[in-house]
Amino acid sequence: MKTFSMTDIGIRREMNQDYIYTSETPVGNLQNLFIVADGMGGHNAGDFASRYTVEHAVESIASSSLSEPIALFREALDHVNAELIRLAEENSRLRGMGTTFVAATITKNLMSVANVGDSRLYIVNQDIIQVTRDHSLVQEMVRMGEMNQEQARYHPDKNIITRAVGAFKEIEIDFFEVWLRPTDRILLCSDGLTNMIEDGEIRKIMCSQRDIAESVERLVSAANENGGKDNISVIIVDPFSDEVRRC
Repeated sequence: MKTFSMTDIGIRREMNQDYIYTSETPVGNLQNLFIVADGMGGHNAGDFASRYTVEHAVESIASSSLSEPIALFREALDHVNAELIRLAEENSRLRGMGTTFVAATITKNLMSVANVGDSRLYIVNQDIIQVTRDHSLVQEMVRMGEMNQEQARYHPDKNIITRAVGAFKEIEIDFFEVWLRPTDRILLCSDGLTNMIEDGEIRKIMCSQRDIAESVERLVSAANENGGKDNISVIIVDPFSDEVRRC
């Protein structure tokens, strides 16, 4: 397994409210762990929410006696969600905070994923496949047939999310389990990447670089070249780094 990650403030923002975590080695009963969180909220509340969520989710997973990945993700997010709500009630500067959260772990060739919000996880090979579903206002409208994906991409409300860690007392989490193939690479990212680069171009960049480090760096550069309107976070995981690459 090989991984490379980067988070960048972008061109337009004064603060980076994204937070990322990668571990190729075990975290508690998980064999590895990869997380992207994109915070929201005034003052420094978004920065606090993303960092707190990732750090405390990792702590929860590391100390848990559970062994099944989905159960570990659920336990961690339920705990962190309750803590964020408590902290917001105690501190007016933190009210309205929340964060997206997308996490993955890989055991042999089975990937388990948890997702809240509109940060994404893709599988990239001969194609690019979005595994997660965006929890956003415009994507709900797309799913209901009220607009198409092209209209959604440029809709003025595309950044309004319908789920976030810390937003509601009852947190709704999407879970996925996917069997991986030797040619698969995994991309986790915040919307600072996907709002600036279309999926086909993301795949093209990933397939045209010499290694995953260059892919990450080029993706971040391309997002900034296209406007860099938001913080940009990218993690690429190559689960089968010794296998023949076909892209």
